[in-house]
Amino acid sequence: MKALKETHFNFPNQSNFYKGKVRDVYTIADQFMVMVVSDRISAFDVVLPEAIPFKGQVLNQIAAKFLAATQDIVPNWVLAVPDPMVTIGRICEPFKVEMVIRGYLAGHAWREYSAGKRSVCGVSLPDGLKENDKLPQPIITPTTKAAVGHDEDISKEDILAKGIVSLSDYEQLEQYTYALYQRGTEIAAKSGLILVDTKYEFGKADGVIYLIDEIHTPDSSRYFYAEGYQERQDNNEPQKQLSKEFVRKWLIENGFQGKDGQVVPEMTPEIVNSISERYIELYEKIVGETFIKADADAISSRIETNVLKALETL
Repeated sequence: MKALKETHFNFPNQSNFYKGKVRDVYTIADQFMVMVVSDRISAFDVVLPEAIPFKGQVLNQIAAKFLAATQDIVPNWVLAVPDPMVTIGRICEPFKVEMVIRGYLAGHAWREYSAGKRSVCGVSLPDGLKENDKLPQPIITPTTKAAVGHDEDISKEDILAKGIVSLSDYEQLEQYTYALYQRGTEIAAKSGLILVDTKYEFGKADGVIYLIDEIHTPDSSRYFYAEGYQERQDNNEPQKQLSKEFVRKWLIENGFQGKDGQVVPEMTPEIVNSISERYIELYEKIVGETFIKADADAISSRIETNVLKALETL
């Protein structure tokens, strides 16, 4: 199967290019962003050597669907989705924090809690919780948005004290985050899922706060299967997860966690195809629709044609 590992477009009025771990972002006339979601895959802050067919399409289409389903809550950056792997949107000045919200004690928050901490990002947690327990109410545990390396936990108090975000803007970000998580939880429930935790990124343009980047994808969110959740908790069993965790698990089992001196295990065609199939399964479960594979014969030329047509209309 063919996959899009990198792009080298030169669009009319292109003024900048940025290559992220997964996305290639083209700036047009310092006014629009063309975000191409490649098939690259990262884990432990490392881009793995093999691209995953249809992964970019899965992430872009899930994000597009959820951005459209939440635009009554907060305006978002999207202007057009001209290709299954591309979103075009307005340029915003990103806030230098990511708004992580958690409804359950899982992942990083659980690791902190199990190490004895009863406060995460300045938010107090009660004693007596188990891994994957539902929290008394959802909590926001922000992180700094690192240009390089790992994002770091930060409290609301520190964000305000350091002037990273103003009080009025931060209170608005909090309000949007709770409302988006509530909507995401309701949509997930219709698919028999629990939205465990997720993150949102926001930016500002002309004084207006916009929701930017992707939302509610398996790369930015953790889902549990609702059926059997309570029984598994009562029996101290692991929860059935729907996230990118299966990739991390495969890497850990093969001796890789992104640490110095470690080598990424061989990604055989079988491994690559199995990851691709898993992403498609994630799409179908999260969105509740059959995944339709885009034509992969000439991905770059297809994207270029679709983007050029869209730019003519903006």
